[in-house]
Amino acid sequence: MKRLHWPSRLPIDPYILLLLGTVGLAALLPARGPAADVASGASTAAVALLFFLYGARLSTREALDGLRHWRLHITVLACTFLVFPLLGLAARGLVPVILTHPLYQGLLFLTLVPSTVQSSIAFTSMARGNVPAAICAGSFSSLVGIIATPLLAASLLGGNGGGFSADSLLKIVLQLLVPFLAGQLLRRWIGGFVTRRKRVLGLVDRGSILLVVYTAFSAGMVQGIWHQVSPARLGGLVVVEAVILAVMLLLTWYGGKALRFGRADRIALQFAGSKKSLAAGLPMASVLFGAHAALAVLPLMLFHQMQLIVCAVIAKRRAREAAAEVTASQPVAMTRTVVGTGSRSG
Repeated sequence: MKRLHWPSRLPIDPYILLLLGTVGLAALLPARGPAADVASGASTAAVALLFFLYGARLSTREALDGLRHWRLHITVLACTFLVFPLLGLAARGLVPVILTHPLYQGLLFLTLVPSTVQSSIAFTSMARGNVPAAICAGSFSSLVGIIATPLLAASLLGGNGGGFSADSLLKIVLQLLVPFLAGQLLRRWIGGFVTRRKRVLGLVDRGSILLVVYTAFSAGMVQGIWHQVSPARLGGLVVVEAVILAVMLLLTWYGGKALRFGRADRIALQFAGSKKSLAAGLPMASVLFGAHAALAVLPLMLFHQMQLIVCAVIAKRRAREAAAEVTASQPVAMTRTVVGTGSRSG
């Protein structure tokens, strides 16, 4: 009987624990009155700083160099910004039986954010896939998502998502696009500084996101929106997200086969095309949803942890399959060598 091998430790992201701790702090000590105004202003500045750093770090030249593998990158973008949103729109039929309308809004927003970069690269490497392709695919997705995610959200989410109004467009431009472009323009002079201080700036990134989460969930507590969420609704949300993740994992793997991608490319497609970025999605939600951001980011936080656990299991399985293929091919290669040597000696 074949034994199943599971990873000895599932990847429970420590940062998720910090996020949950921040949510708990907001529940116990929410910012009110003047403190809420200070937190909101600091959150706005933090979002601008985040996107400035994104622009300063993202190498446009490296992303453009990846255009040679354009079929794979277009497929990843189609999965991220077309197939995912279609699944989100299809979930509208689950309201109000399984999902409340605010939870559905958050679920739909989740399907609009760009793919991850770091975890896609890590899992592709673990599974022995095409790592350079994963790097380029993640960079393309982040670059496109700066514009595509806010525009898709403004078009599909309606009034609670900010609507396609002059005010929402101005917020998107000032808080997201302008800082990002400023970072890109200054990359020539500060790119080296940013690259050398990745760890410090990584702490700034994560600290800024924690501030965004605290501000959003504080506003949610003050407004009493948590009375809209029951354990049964949360359970339904987890099931729906699990189905969406399973569909995307199957579609990217077997769709890649149908498109005649090699195994290494299929691995990159599966991990880059099935994930969503928590780091990019949280600050975007704070801009687009404002005071309603608490429930909007909850589905994204749950999906983030779910994708880490499931993709870690898949990546280790792909690595074992690749190792088995190498082992199986070695006797054949050795036989050919022996036969060839024997023929020459005779």
